[in-house]
Amino acid sequence: MIWLDAMEANEEGNREAALAMAEEIVSLDEGHSDAWFAIAQWTLPIDSRGKQMMPDMIQSSKTMSAIKKTVELDPQNEHAWKIGGEIMVGHLGMLEHGLEWWEGRKDAAPSDVLPYFEQVSILIRLGYFEEAGEYLEVLDRMIESQPSKSLEARAGRLRGIYEEQASMERELGFEPQNSKDDSWDLISRMRKKKPITETYFLLMFVMPIVFLLGSAAMMVVPSTLVVMLLIIAMYFGIARFSRRLLLKLNRPESFLNRAIDIECSSGKVCVPDDIRVSKLYSYVIKKRTPSFQERLGVIEQSGEPLPMNWGLDVPEL
Repeated sequence: MIWLDAMEANEEGNREAALAMAEEIVSLDEGHSDAWFAIAQWTLPIDSRGKQMMPDMIQSSKTMSAIKKTVELDPQNEHAWKIGGEIMVGHLGMLEHGLEWWEGRKDAAPSDVLPYFEQVSILIRLGYFEEAGEYLEVLDRMIESQPSKSLEARAGRLRGIYEEQASMERELGFEPQNSKDDSWDLISRMRKKKPITETYFLLMFVMPIVFLLGSAAMMVVPSTLVVMLLIIAMYFGIARFSRRLLLKLNRPESFLNRAIDIECSSGKVCVPDDIRVSKLYSYVIKKRTPSFQERLGVIEQSGEPLPMNWGLDVPEL
């Protein structure tokens, strides 16, 4: 009866009362998986005027605790696994724990490909490209055994990101735990500048080239339609081939993001003070969720340095 009242209260928009009743239910029956899942969802803030509201660190932590209890009682609750992965990685920044989380989903649903997508993304973010490549190979084999156009397309996009990032890493790598890594000097040199946005890059680099080539084409090709088609083709072609240049210019941003991810994953600091107070750091951290920023602030206050020998614990395939 309490559960029915809780659902009714939630449907009427009384989230606070619904949450209180769900908490009462689990105090009476700890094995009520639906109530635990409700607590996880109802703890999160309600969207306001169509705008998605982000949870703070307390809300994220409480949701994660309830989600863990949910999947313990109901391992087949796919939605709960997804929420847990999003909270753990996106909102709390616990990427290493995120790898373990998705291992749990593999045990519950061995044929589910989602854990591999998520784990590859985490490994790319942390710079573990060799391991990411191995996971991608397993993912490709799984998709072959259960053909799906949408999964194939998604895997193709992920592989494109992996190959692009891995290629860049071979040119210039970065290990944030190494305070003497040359890439720290690169980040330091650019700390007073914001990254170049894709829109700015297109306007200031791609468009002038297209304009010049388009003007030359107009003098050679008599057909206006053909010239327009050539300009469109040149725009997309130049934008595609110049993307690597944009990535190189924005390496300090991507490397700093990796360092921040490792700080949140390890619970220890590695970003130098002069970079932490810079314009670049401020720009990067503002793009993170509120709970991520809160948790990172706690880690910063602790001031415990990241050991040189720190390494990610990657689950074996």
